[in-house]
Order: sequence, then C-alpha cells, then structure tokens
Amino acid sequence: MSHAPSAPSAISEADLHAYIDGQLEPERQAEMEAYLAQRPDEVQRLAVYRAQTRGLRALYAPVLLETLPPRLVQAALPRQPWYVQRLAAGIAIALMSAASAWFVRGSVDADALRLAAASPAVQNTLSGFALRAAVAHVVYSPEVRHPVEVNADQEQHLVAWLSKRLGAAVKVPSLQASGFELIGGRLLPGDRGPVAQFMYHDGSGQRLTLYVTHEAPKLAKQPETSFHFGRDGTVNVFYWVDKNFGYALSGSIDKPELTRVAHEVYRQIAPP
Repeated sequence: MSHAPSAPSAISEADLHAYIDGQLEPERQAEMEAYLAQRPDEVQRLAVYRAQTRGLRALYAPVLLETLPPRLVQAALPRQPWYVQRLAAGIAIALMSAASAWFVRGSVDADALRLAAASPAVQNTLSGFALRAAVAHVVYSPEVRHPVEVNADQEQHLVAWLSKRLGAAVKVPSLQASGFELIGGRLLPGDRGPVAQFMYHDGSGQRLTLYVTHEAPKLAKQPETSFHFGRDGTVNVFYWVDKNFGYALSGSIDKPELTRVAHEVYRQIAPP
C-alpha cells in the first residue's frame, strides 16, 4: 500500500530567520521553499528583513572592526572572575538589543525588496560612506508621507540646522535645470557623527538623494577631488570627496544621467 508524503511541519518565525541566514538543513530548506512558493507575502517580508540586515551591517561594521580596548581583551580571558565575564556578556546583550530595536523600526518598500533579492555579486560594489548613502536612499526614498524631516519650503531653516549639526556650512544645490526639484532634507547618523541627506524628485516621481558628510574627508585624507561610480542593487551612486566634505548622489536612474546631475551638483557646491 502506498502512502502520500507527509505534510511539512509548521513553519515558525525561527525557521524563517534561519532560512534567511542559510542555517536550515537541506530537507528543511526544501520544505521552506515549497512553503514560500505559495506565500508571496512571506517572500516580500523576508526580502525586507534581508534589506534591513544589510543596512545594519553597513551602519555597524565600523564598530565591529574596531580594535578592542585592552580591558575588554583581559575580560575575555578564561581565568577572569565570574563577575567580569558576566559584565562582558551584558555589554554584548545590550549591543544586540540596540541593533534589534533599529531593525524593527526600519521600513522599506518594493525598491528595497528588489535590492534584497539581487545577487550578491551585483548588490554591493560600494563601501564606506557611499554604501551608507545607498542604504539611506533605499530606506527613505520610497516614503510617501514622511520622506524628509524638513520640507523645501523651510530651506533656510533646513540649511542652518544641518550646518550647525555637521559643524560646517552646508550648501543645497538647485537641480531644477536638471529636471529635479528639492523635496527637503533630514539628519542621519554617520560612521563618526551626523550626516545630511537632501531629497529631490522629477515630474515622474523619480527620486534622487544627496548624502553629505563632514567626516569622510578625515578618513580618506585625499587632498584632491576624487570621483567614483558604484552600484548597490538597483541603486547607482556617484560619489566624491572634496576637501571638507564627502558627497554621494544616489538614484535608480542610469549612469550617464546620474553623472550629468552629479557634475551639476559639484559645479554648484565646489569651493571657488
């Protein structure tokens, strides 16, 4: 007598996260793929998780790569008293909790889903502030009701506020001649301090973001302007370091168009 194959056991939230991390056994992996093939909403949810995980890596990688202070290295040695080991464990749990809170709070839409689904070879050709600019573009450019913190009709206040927070005068280029109008801007966390993001859109709703950091030049130590182009999933980024600032212009428009707009940005903000 033949028997029908048994139905897969219930899929838990832990299974979904294990699937994202590539930690399932082959048999369970096959069950998960069959489960997701019938549930496109779950596929989209997992794609959002992947995109947010990449965002966390981009934001926190510099911290993870820092050299540990000698006192923490000593705390990790096996002969330390039990209370020192518990202190180190508490620090690790606090860091994980902070990262989890950021993860839950983030939100992305279809652009982020496509970014998460892209192959790793295509996804990431960027690093440093250029990668953080691409991640910020993916997170904020899809927003409908709250794409910026300060709208363009308060441009003077926006420039004064961001200049004060970055500790240097910030310029907002006008891109109307290039077909893009300023929506507004917001303050973002950078690697070692605050950065600014300005958002623009054209008549079709296509959005560009200009990421401005006052910390990148301190790291790059480049006396001359250096222009670069990179891609992160569906997002193209044209970026450069010029004396006191680092700039990254991000968008889903093609490379020639993005380069044209980036040169207009540079023309307006370059020091005389």
